[in-house]
Amino acid sequence: MGNLSGGHIADFVLVGFPTSPPFQLLLFVFFLTIYLLTLLENALIGSTIWLTPSLHRPMYFFLAHLSFLELWYINVTVPRLLGVFLTQDHRRVSYVGCMTQLYFFIALACTECVLLAVMAYDGYLAICEPLRSPSLMPSSLATRLAASSWGSGFFSSMIKLLFVSRLSYCGPNIINHFFCDISPLLNLTCSDKEQAELVDFLLALVMILLPLLAVVSSYTPIIAAIVRIPTAQGRREAFSTCASHLAVVVIYCSSTLFTYARPRTMYTFNRNKVISVLYTVIVPSLSPAIYCLRKREVKDALRKLVLGRCHYLRNVPD
Repeated sequence: MGNLSGGHIADFVLVGFPTSPPFQLLLFVFFLTIYLLTLLENALIGSTIWLTPSLHRPMYFFLAHLSFLELWYINVTVPRLLGVFLTQDHRRVSYVGCMTQLYFFIALACTECVLLAVMAYDGYLAICEPLRSPSLMPSSLATRLAASSWGSGFFSSMIKLLFVSRLSYCGPNIINHFFCDISPLLNLTCSDKEQAELVDFLLALVMILLPLLAVVSSYTPIIAAIVRIPTAQGRREAFSTCASHLAVVVIYCSSTLFTYARPRTMYTFNRNKVISVLYTVIVPSLSPAIYCLRKREVKDALRKLVLGRCHYLRNVPD
């Protein structure tokens, strides 16, 4: 049950992925590898964009924000995921720690949905309005859109947390997940949870479905413009880039929408944990490669930054 503290249980126990020890070791190595690679690629790409003046344009400005967000996002969930494969003590999380993790997880998830929609609109301007794009997306507007993405995500998370934290948790304290998520917490409460579920459902629709619709609205004219490209090679290159971007957006937004739009019916299924791995582990590891490493400018700047650093280290006197 966990000790009761002021009407609340003092801590929660995360179930994680209860499997055989050999398979748990395999999962631990797999998630640890992805975690370290995601940290490395996001840190490299984010620092490359900030340190390269030629990349200080709205497109790369949003990509730098996305890299920073993915760094923060994966550090909120994956260390806890790795901990559940270790000792029983690593599976325990305090009530305050659980609510803190929940707040930042929801804030970053909502921020990413809005930021992806903003990036899709910027892509629409770059492809469909190339001559007017600098005037339609000045740096001041890009800054305001990025700030709005962060602000809307953290504000919506604060509203959700206000309703969830008002609930009483009397026991049991077993969370059938690898991190503190809203659906398992609603399943554990001993209070009336209808109001919290309604708020969670409505905010999930607003913060996930609306950005997804904005992405689709932006990519529809983009695809139409690609179809009108006269050369087959040009169409293949443009469609390859746009399709990969759109795939990440659809995987991320659809998986989060599938999980959070109906919390009452979804929390009992173990498959939710597998779906959660998509948007907490896989997408953050794929986003930098798809959004940045397919762009020649970023690859050239990254190569110059790494080679310049290595050259500097070789010439440092002992």
